[in-house]
Amino acid sequence: MDLSSRWDRSAGVFCILLVITLMAGCQAVSAAEPNSSYLRDGALVVSTTNLNFGTAVIGTSKQMTDSVTNTSRRSVTISSVTSSDPQFVVSGLGLPLTLASRQSATFTVTFTPQVAGTSAARLSITSARYGALGVAVSGQAVTPGALTLTPSSLSFGNVGVGQSAAKTVTLTNSGGSSVTVSQASVSNAAFTISGLSLPVTLAAKQTATFSVTFAPKSSGSVNGSVMVNGDASLSMGAVSGGSSSPSTAPITASLPVAGDGTTAGQLGVAPAAIAFGSVLVGSTQSQGVTLTNSGGSSATISQATATGAGVRVSGLTLPLTLASGQSSTFQVTFAPTSAGSVTGNLAIVSSASNGSVDVAITGTAVAPGALAVAPTSLGFGTVQVGSNQSQPASITNSGGATVTITQATATGAGFSITGLTLPMVLAPGQSSPFSVTFAPQVSGSVNGSIAFSGSGLTATLPLTGAGQAAATLAAIPTSVNFDTVQVGASQPQTITLNNGSSSAITITQASASGTGFSMSGLSLPATLDAGQSASFTTTFAPTVAGSATGSIAITSTASNSSFSIPLSGTGVTAGTLAANPTSIAFGSVQVGSSQSHSQTLTNNGGSLLHISTATVTGAGFATSGLSVPTTLNAGQSLTFNVTFTPQSSGNSSGSLALSADGSVSNLSVTLSGSGASPGQLAVTPTTVNFGNVVVGVTQNQSGTLTASGAGVTISSVSSTNSEFTLSGLSLPITLNAGQSANFTLTFAPQASGAASATITFASNATNPPVATSVSGMGTAPPQHNVSLGWTASTSTVAGYNVYRGSQSGGPYVAVNSGLDASTSYTDTSVQAGQTYYYVVTAVDGSGNESVYSNQAQAVIPTP
Repeated sequence: MDLSSRWDRSAGVFCILLVITLMAGCQAVSAAEPNSSYLRDGALVVSTTNLNFGTAVIGTSKQMTDSVTNTSRRSVTISSVTSSDPQFVVSGLGLPLTLASRQSATFTVTFTPQVAGTSAARLSITSARYGALGVAVSGQAVTPGALTLTPSSLSFGNVGVGQSAAKTVTLTNSGGSSVTVSQASVSNAAFTISGLSLPVTLAAKQTATFSVTFAPKSSGSVNGSVMVNGDASLSMGAVSGGSSSPSTAPITASLPVAGDGTTAGQLGVAPAAIAFGSVLVGSTQSQGVTLTNSGGSSATISQATATGAGVRVSGLTLPLTLASGQSSTFQVTFAPTSAGSVTGNLAIVSSASNGSVDVAITGTAVAPGALAVAPTSLGFGTVQVGSNQSQPASITNSGGATVTITQATATGAGFSITGLTLPMVLAPGQSSPFSVTFAPQVSGSVNGSIAFSGSGLTATLPLTGAGQAAATLAAIPTSVNFDTVQVGASQPQTITLNNGSSSAITITQASASGTGFSMSGLSLPATLDAGQSASFTTTFAPTVAGSATGSIAITSTASNSSFSIPLSGTGVTAGTLAANPTSIAFGSVQVGSSQSHSQTLTNNGGSLLHISTATVTGAGFATSGLSVPTTLNAGQSLTFNVTFTPQSSGNSSGSLALSADGSVSNLSVTLSGSGASPGQLAVTPTTVNFGNVVVGVTQNQSGTLTASGAGVTISSVSSTNSEFTLSGLSLPITLNAGQSANFTLTFAPQASGAASATITFASNATNPPVATSVSGMGTAPPQHNVSLGWTASTSTVAGYNVYRGSQSGGPYVAVNSGLDASTSYTDTSVQAGQTYYYVVTAVDGSGNESVYSNQAQAVIPTP
C-alpha cells in the first residue's frame, strides 16, 4: 500500500492520503457446487447438513445460507420448514415451494440467541413425496461486553488544600464480548484521571487500571463522579456463508468520588520566648513549652533543636504528628556550668504552613553566693578589765546569688557581736556592717572568733585581745580603727591617757608609727597628777589605696612604763562616674518609629558612688531602666536604654545629664538623631490585561515598584483572585528614595471565562496603598482531530479498517467501530501533544483482510 501525508495549514487539520491495493487473487468466496457425494435420484438434498454459527452475542443475530436441490426427475413440492429451537429461524423459502428436476433454492437460517451457552437444534424440510429432510444447526451464545469499576466508590478522606492524593481504579470488561473504551471523564475539577490511554479495547474479562487524583482547591466536602463510556462488540467474528447484525452497542459505567479539602496545619508555640532569668551555676531550671496545631490538617514536627550553652530539650519524641487542634507539651532546661549571660534559640521544623518556628531563649548563669568578712581579723590589743572596746567590721556577699545568713556566733571570753538582725538576706555584692566588742573580765590574752553561717556557706572572723588589770596609766580607747578614708583626705580620732594611781606620772615619750598615721596635741614631757587625764589626736591620712596598720608607743614613769595603742585603717580612691558610650547618634529614624541604644554607667573608683539626678533634654529622647537616686559600689556598672522617637522630621539634639558625688560630680552624654518622613510608593503598570490564555497554560507580565521622597518598606502583597499571582519580591523589602524593584505577574486560568483581580501592595508609604488591576480571559484548549483519506482498492472490498498506534511500526489498535465503506475517516479521539501512527486494511465480503498499508504519522500540536 502506498501512503503519504501532509499538513494543511489553512484547514488546521492533518490530511492523510492512503492508497491501498489488495493482494492479487483476493476474491470473494462463492458457494460450492453440489458434489456427487450427496446427489441421488429421486431425493431432496441440502448442500450443508450441519450449520455451526460459532459464537454470537445475546440480543444479536447471525445468519448462514444453505440450499436445497431436487435431484429427482420430477418436480417436488416443499410444504413446510420447521425448527426444533425458536432461536434458529429459517427464511427465504416461499412455501409451498415447488422445485423442478435439478432445481435448487437458497434459504437463510438466523441464529438469535436469548440465553448464554451452547444451543443445538434440527431443521426439518418436509415434502409430500420424500417426507422430512433434516439439517443440524448449532451455536454458542455469550453476554454483551459490560464495564465494571472497582471499587464501586472512592473516598479520599481529608486532603490538604494545595496537596493531592491518588487512588487506583480497576476497569473490567465483565461481559463476554470485547469493549472499546473511548471516553473517561470526571464531573468535578478537583478530581482528575490519569494512566488510561484511550481508546482502549478490552477483551472479555480483561482489565485496565487508572488513577483518580484528588487535589482540593479550597476547604470543604467535594463530590463528583467518574464516567467511562465505550462500545460493546456485538459481533464475534464471521463464519463461512454467514453474516451478523449491528456490530457495537454503547455502554457506560460510573464511579462516585468524594473527599474533603482541609487547610494546612499551622503550628503555634507558647510561650513565644523563654526567659530563665538568673540560674545558679550547677543547678537547673525548666520551663514548659506547648506546641499547638491550629490549622485544618495534621502537622508533623520533624526537628526541635536548642542552642545556647547549657540549654537542652526533653520530653519531646520526634517525629511527632499533631492532629488539627491537638497540642503537646515538652520541657526546655537551662543547666549552666559557668557564669555569664546566655542567649540561644529553639528552632522547630514541621510540615505545617509555617514550616520553621524560632523561640528566643535567654538566661543568666550566676555564681553561687560567697561570704567575705572585712577586715579578715580583729586585734583589740590591751583592754582594761571592766572596760570594753568595739571595732567595726562588715560581711559581704561576694558571689553571684543571694545568701541568707542565719547565724553569727561569737566565741572567746569577753567577745560579742552587735548590729546584725538575723536571718539577714544579702544580694550579690551587698554588704552589712556590724560591731565586735571586747569586754575582758580578767587579765590575760584571749583568742576567739565570729562564726557566720547560712545558705550552706560559712565565714570566720578571728579575734584577739588581752585583758589588763587596772594599771597606773591607761589609754582610752586602747586601739583605734579609722575604717575607710579616701586617698588625699584625713580623719582624726582622740585618745585620752588617764593616771589612775595615787601619785604623779610623767610621760616622757609618745610616737606614731605606720604609713599615713600621725599624732598631735601632746607636749612632752607631760606630768599627770593622781586622777588627772591628758588627750591628744591621732590622724590617718592615706596616700595610696589599701589597708594600713600602725601604733602609738607611750613611755612613762608609771608601773606599766611602756605600752602601745594599735592603729588601723584603709585608704580608698574616690568614686569616679564614667559613661559608655560618651555620645549616642541615632542616625535617621522614621517619624512615629523608635530606636533604642544601650548606655552603661560605671563606678571606676574605689569607694561608694551616689547618682542623684539624671535629666534628658531634646525632643524625642527618653531613658528606660534608669531609676535615680541610685548607688554604685566600687567597680559596679548599670546598663539602661536611651530611646529616640521623633514626632516630626528634621534634626534633633539633646543630652543626658548626670549628677553624682565622687571625683566626677557632673557627667553629660550627647544625644543626636534626625526624624525622617516615609516616602511615596508607585507601581507601574497600574493596569495589566493578559488577553486570552488557554486553561492550563500560564502567562507572565512584569511590573515595577518605585520609592520617591524617602525610603519605603513594602511589607506584604495580596491578590483578590488566586488565578493571578506575584513573584520576584522577597518581603519585607525596603526601597531607598529613587530605588526600584521589579516583579512578575502570572495569570494561570483554571477555567474558561473572564477573570480579574486587584494586586495590592501594603507599605509604610505616606500615599494610600498602591494597587495594580489585572484581567484576562481563560479559553478552553482547542479540540484536535486527524482527517484520513486513501485511494480505493482496485479489488472488490466490503470496506476498510483504520488502525492507530502510539509508536512507529505498531502495535496498532482499530479506531473505527465497523468497516468503513468510504475512503476517508476522521479520528476525533486524539490528545494534544501526542504523536500517532496510522495504517489501513481492506476487507472483502468474506471477511478476508489485507496486510497493513504503509504508515502515516500525525503530530498533534499543544495545546
